[in-house]
Amino acid sequence: MMTVAQMRAGRALLGIDQRQLAEMSGVSLPTIQRMEASEGNVRGVVETLTRVIEAFQRAGVELIGENAASPGGGRGVRFSRSAAQAGER
Repeated sequence: MMTVAQMRAGRALLGIDQRQLAEMSGVSLPTIQRMEASEGNVRGVVETLTRVIEAFQRAGVELIGENAASPGGGRGVRFSRSAAQAGER
């Protein structure tokens, strides 16, 4: 599951717009726009949600679930450890 706030934060973390996320995920721009226009949890077809989440993961963004281990607690977005290490080189 992914919240609208996580989706927007993931894009912000990568410095990309909705069009770029659509291209990265293979999802249409209107679909990305509809997903971000909802409130709370992103609504959509499971396959579409999976494509967007996988696009974030490939780009090095980790979506943190409500009960996932996180020093800050709660939901959020962070770079995955491998992406952070790659940036240090």
